[in-house]
Amino acid sequence: MKLVIFDVDGTLVDSQAHIVLSMTAAFEAVGLPVPDRDAILSIVGLSLPLAVRELARNTDDATLGHMVDAYKDAFHTHRLAQGAAASPLYPGAEEAVRRLGTRDDLYLAIATGKSRRGLTALLESWAFADLFVTTQSADDHPSKPHPSMVMSCLVDTGVDASEAVVIGDTTYDMEMARAARCKSIGVSWGYHGREALIGAGAATVLDDFGQLEGALETIWKD
Repeated sequence: MKLVIFDVDGTLVDSQAHIVLSMTAAFEAVGLPVPDRDAILSIVGLSLPLAVRELARNTDDATLGHMVDAYKDAFHTHRLAQGAAASPLYPGAEEAVRRLGTRDDLYLAIATGKSRRGLTALLESWAFADLFVTTQSADDHPSKPHPSMVMSCLVDTGVDASEAVVIGDTTYDMEMARAARCKSIGVSWGYHGREALIGAGAATVLDDFGQLEGALETIWKD
């Protein structure tokens, strides 16, 4: 058996507006200048406390804690108001997952920097969520690029690292895969650029989901 592990934000769903809105609320809640959009999106993929700390360096722990809480409150409020529209699937994402889900030679999994609450809310809006046999979130693991989430996916499925591929949009995803001794594939529509993804270890970078199955077959032939 083989294993395909998907990141979520920037890979399966376009959550840019939702993340920027929530991070803006976090900084405004404590009276700090709001980073620009590019800076905010550059930390997507890290777990929330680490992402906030990276953006608000030299800020004390108590203030950082307030920022994390403010982010969570804003994120939850916006999700309740917008529903699935707050984080729409990228074109071709559902079709690609469903195609892979019909195969009897592989498992599908998720490894995301989202909280468990956020991931559960998202999965509840997907009619294809049951295709993922294991889902790992930031609540139960160190932040990417630590390999803990990938290692749990491998244990849950019994698949060897050599037969697993991580699909993601950030260097954190690629580095996480490499730390777990897995291959990785980048996507060009997320938060980090093509050259950065290749430099971090991506075997290739997709320009659309239609290229995914071919890229996987190429990796598994090597």
